[in-house]
Amino acid sequence: MSADHYQVLGLAKDASAEDIKKAYRKLARQLHPDVNSEEGAEEKFKQVTHAYEVLSDPQQRANYDMGGGQGFGGLGPFGDIFETFFGGTQGSRGPRPRQERGQDALVRVDVDLVDVIFGVTTTLELDTAVLCETCQGSCASPGTSPRTCDICGGSGSLQRTVRSVLGNMVTQSPCGSCRGFGSVIDSPCPTCAGQGRVRAARSLSVDIPGGIETGQRIHLPGQGEVGHGGGQAGDLYLEFTVRGDSLYSRSGDDIIATIELDLTDAVLGTEVTLPALDGDVTVVIKPGVQSGDVITVKGRGVTKLRGHGRGDLRFGVQVLTPTKLGSQETELMKKFKALRKVDAPRLAGAQQGIFHKFRDRLFGG
Repeated sequence: MSADHYQVLGLAKDASAEDIKKAYRKLARQLHPDVNSEEGAEEKFKQVTHAYEVLSDPQQRANYDMGGGQGFGGLGPFGDIFETFFGGTQGSRGPRPRQERGQDALVRVDVDLVDVIFGVTTTLELDTAVLCETCQGSCASPGTSPRTCDICGGSGSLQRTVRSVLGNMVTQSPCGSCRGFGSVIDSPCPTCAGQGRVRAARSLSVDIPGGIETGQRIHLPGQGEVGHGGGQAGDLYLEFTVRGDSLYSRSGDDIIATIELDLTDAVLGTEVTLPALDGDVTVVIKPGVQSGDVITVKGRGVTKLRGHGRGDLRFGVQVLTPTKLGSQETELMKKFKALRKVDAPRLAGAQQGIFHKFRDRLFGG
């Protein structure tokens, strides 16, 4: 029976991925043939390397923990039964490649409302698996290369004849020595521990299009995790959250805000220059404007993600009633009321109130 991989590395079965990596590096430095010429050191080094290759791969480790270090699909003692009657899973296809496609990655990106008006180019800092620069994905130490497995002869599988009630049957199963690769790496790359990739921080320049909305994603092929053995990188998906602004908010392709207007300006009308997200904008307020009215500035909203042009900039008006008047102002207001001869206060219809008016005009309800 082969040695237990956890015992070979001196670990408990609940060891973390980081514990496995640290244990391997420590033993590899002690047992590597370049630094240890004692008898048996090279064989121990091979055992340590093989144990690490199995336990550092989540899928292989899961199979091993279920008793399936070799055999059919990690089924342990049942593997021989399946192999006998149905054959192995890889022998007929030849050795399996060391290179595997990397995983896709999802990164969430926050972007300011001002940046989605026209779009923006930003630099993201990512922490992903990248190609090992030391071995360039070969998994072997520089100056070395994998050797053909002397057990399977490079086929990645083993054949055996089994006698059964049905007669002699030839079965195939993955080679346990090379794990189906057909080759063995005697001197794994010290930088990536024979993985062909390492985790590292990298910068990525991304063009964020104008009009992007919260929850939308951008697909960047080949920008995800580099695969085992320097395999093809997976894809990167960016999911966006558009941050709000203290003065402006968004409704589709329109940008909306509220103008607080003094009573006298509402009565007489005025013209005001306000700071918009993309520069100052001049707003003309006509005499007699009411609370709940909406003033629209065409083409000053968000760039449309699909189509042409931009949305609008829309201001909801809120007329402010003065709460403190001097004696002279009070007398003037009384004279104004007498001249106006206004009706007494009355109820407005349920659908004509200021809330409904403002909502319907601003949001198109």
